[in-house]
Formats: sequence, C-alpha cells, structure tokens
Amino acid sequence: MYTFSSKLKTFSIILMAVGLLGIGYGFLSAPKDIQEVEKILAADEHGSHGAAHEEKAEASHKEAGHHEAAEAAHDAHKGAAHAEVSGANEHEKHLEHVLHQLQNKPWSAVYVACIFFLLLSMGVLAFYAIQQVAQAGWSPVLFRVMQGITAYLPAGSVIFFIILVLCGLHFNHIFVWLGEGVTDPKNANYDAIIAGKSGYLNFPFWIVRAAIFLGGWNLYRYFSRKNCLAQDEANDDLYYKKNFKASAGFLVFFIVSESIMAWDWIMSFDPHWFSTLFAWYVFASFFVSGITTIALVTIYLKSKGYLEYVNTSHIHDLAKFMFGISVFWTYLWFSQFMLIWYANIPEEVTYFVTRIQLYNLPFFGAVVMNFVFPLLILINTDFKRLNWVIVMAGIVILLGHYVDFFNMIMPGTVGDKWFIGVPEIASILFFLGLFIFVVFTALTKSPLLAKRNPFIEESKHFHY
Repeated sequence: MYTFSSKLKTFSIILMAVGLLGIGYGFLSAPKDIQEVEKILAADEHGSHGAAHEEKAEASHKEAGHHEAAEAAHDAHKGAAHAEVSGANEHEKHLEHVLHQLQNKPWSAVYVACIFFLLLSMGVLAFYAIQQVAQAGWSPVLFRVMQGITAYLPAGSVIFFIILVLCGLHFNHIFVWLGEGVTDPKNANYDAIIAGKSGYLNFPFWIVRAAIFLGGWNLYRYFSRKNCLAQDEANDDLYYKKNFKASAGFLVFFIVSESIMAWDWIMSFDPHWFSTLFAWYVFASFFVSGITTIALVTIYLKSKGYLEYVNTSHIHDLAKFMFGISVFWTYLWFSQFMLIWYANIPEEVTYFVTRIQLYNLPFFGAVVMNFVFPLLILINTDFKRLNWVIVMAGIVILLGHYVDFFNMIMPGTVGDKWFIGVPEIASILFFLGLFIFVVFTALTKSPLLAKRNPFIEESKHFHY
C-alpha cells in the first residue's frame, strides 16, 4: 500500500494556498468601471510611446501650424457636433469592450487551468479504457496508477461545472454568445451569426450537455474502478468481463461527447469560426498530456520504492506513446493550419491571423514545445528508458499543452490584453496542488497492483 508522504502533502497544500491568494489578487486587481480602464489605457499609451516622444517633438512643432488649421476647419464644419457625439459613443463602446476583456482575464486564467487538468485526467481515463478493450498485456501493472490519476475527475468536474453555471449567470463575459441581446434583432448587441446558431448555442441546452458528459465520464470511472477492485477478491473473471463491456461502451460515448465538448467548451469562444478537425486536435492535446502524467507519476512512485513489477520496458512503452501522440498532435495542428492558411477564406483565416499577430510567441512556442522538443529528445530508443530524460520531456510537454489550451481560449476572451501573469500562474499552482493532493490521496486507498487481472502475469514479466 502506498503512503502519501507528509512532504508531498504539505507541498500540495502550499500550492493550493498560494494559488488561491494569486487568483484572489487577480480578481481584486481587475478594473471595476470604464474610468479605471481609461487610466490603464492612458498609462499603457504613455509607457509605450514615452521613449518616442523626444524624437517626435521636432516634427510635431513643424506640423503645429498645419494641425491648427486642420482643427479650425474641422470646428467650422457643419457636422462637427454630430461627429463629436458619434466619436464619444464609439470611444465609450471601446472602453466597455476593453473593460470586459480585462475583467475576463482572471476568469479565463482559472478556466484554462481548470479545463486543462480536467481533460488531462480524462485523457488518462480514455487511455485506461483503450487498454481494457485492447486486452493489452503490458499495461495492467499501471492500472492503479491510472485509476489514481482519474480520481481527480470528480473534483475537477464539480469545479468546472460551477464555472460553466457562473458563465451562464453572467458573472463574466468570457463566452460572447452568452452575452445579453446577441440573439435579439432589436438589441444593439445583436449578432446575426450567433443568432443563427442559437438553437444549439443556448445556455439551457449547453449546460444540460455538460451535465450529461461530466456525469457519463464520472459514472464510467466509478464503476470501472469498483469492478477492478472487486476482481482482486474474485475467483473468476466476471468483473474483468464487466469492465471490458463497460469500457467498450464508454469509448463510443467518449468519442461523441469529446467532440461536442470541444465545440461547446473551447471552440465556442470564437462563435463565428469553426473547424471540422477541432475535436481531434483537442483530443490529441489532452490525450498526450494524460499519458505523460502516467509516466511522471509512475517514475515518481518507482523512485520511492513502489511498483516493484514496473520495469524499463513499461517506461519505454509510455515514452513511445508520448512521442507518437506528440507527432499525431503536430499532424493535426499542421493540417488545420495549412488548409485554412492556403484557402485564405476571410471568415476562416481570421482565427489564425489573430493568433499569429497577437499571440505570436505562445502560438509558435507551443509547436516547439509540443513537437520539436519531444521529437529531438524521444526519437532515440535508449533515451526512452532514461527516467530523467522522460521527466524533462514530460514537463516540457505538459507546459506546452497548457500553452496550447491558452492559445485556443484566450484570444476569444481577452483579445490582445493577454499576459501570463499572477492570475495565470496562480491558477496553475492551485489546480496543480489540488491535482497532487487528490491523486496521491486516492493512491493510498488500494494496493498498487491489480493482482487478479487475467493479464497481470504477462505484465509483470514484460520485457523486450
């Protein structure tokens, strides 16, 4: 039986406490009204142009006469008053838009970290179900590690569902299509494209879908673990067969629910845009993150003297999956990007134009972290058996896929007002602390070996 070390437990609690403080700071420091926004924009303007003021001074003086003449002509114009009112309205709308973006920043930071860790545990659950259905002989010694990681799913689901409900109750503006009046033709906020999708993108239907998906995933997790533990005490393979059937059914449900989930919880941040490949892209991202987490937790437990039957061949196989799914993710990234870029259809290409212009470093940085680095490190067979190499590659992959989720979500919520600052880092720390606490507490609840699995002997002696 595994014992949760007091040092690791204390570390996870400190992460949660620091994370909560940072998240609280993020919400408290967000602007409350457009007057604060005006001050922030003025400070930004001063900061960005201060260095250039001296260079521009001479030119300004030379052009002063021209500007004065232009202003006089403008004031004399008959429509001056109307133009000023119109300009003031536009300015106020802009300030309100920026206010929503800045207020969205802490919400978006929490949302990105929350969905990342939730889907990471879902990736592990999907991998576990695939191992069951495939009747894999190499992996049963890792089943309890997978079950421990998926123990985060109930806690993550509850927090995430609460965030979705708060979005629907207008506590934030992160989902544009949930805004007031966007489907009402008489309202100033009316959006014809969103109105056309309102049969699908409406809060009641959206939240019911979320409840069904989260409920279905958690039900499978609960019963598959229950059957696996019951199999340890059984004299036949009845519970194993039950798990086989449940896993096959779950994978069908998972493929459908994962696709819709990707549209609902991520793609709808950009409600004017869509990609038929998007669900596969999201799946590849959290699937490789889940497999990487299995490798990291396994290596940690092995270093503490647990998992006696896990050997370098098991670690090697996990590293092969990390490498293979990283390449699969890159294939999907490039396919989606290249086809849209080459077709150059305005309503499609705007998605990538925004990211390349405003999120250039994280957008291309994610490709380096999620493809170039794993490719160079994990392509070598011998490196796949070295724990320190897998830990290094694993940390980069997990950070890279956090950045990937950041790229998918932030442009639709905060626009060009992004920055990886206190709220973003604090959100990662909080959910990482919660993840460590829940996962390693769950690992103490049962033996780390599924001793009555029909393939356990093959798994124990897995070498090549």
